[in-house]
Amino acid sequence: MTVKEKITQQLNRKNKSWYWLSKHSGIPLGTLYPIKSGARTQVTFSTMEKIADALDVSLDEFRANKNA
Repeated sequence: MTVKEKITQQLNRKNKSWYWLSKHSGIPLGTLYPIKSGARTQVTFSTMEKIADALDVSLDEFRANKNA
């Protein structure tokens, strides 16, 4: 699974949107949009940390080899 797919999966589980994620993580939509569109596949640790915190999940949920 890609980072985008893993984030989308977590958002769907919580019935939340990318806009919600932006507001609750403090990450601008301009930073999240390339991830959402699939144009950006590498995400910084600090960004993933904010995403995981906003979604109230462990960073392990987004590891590359998890759910492979």
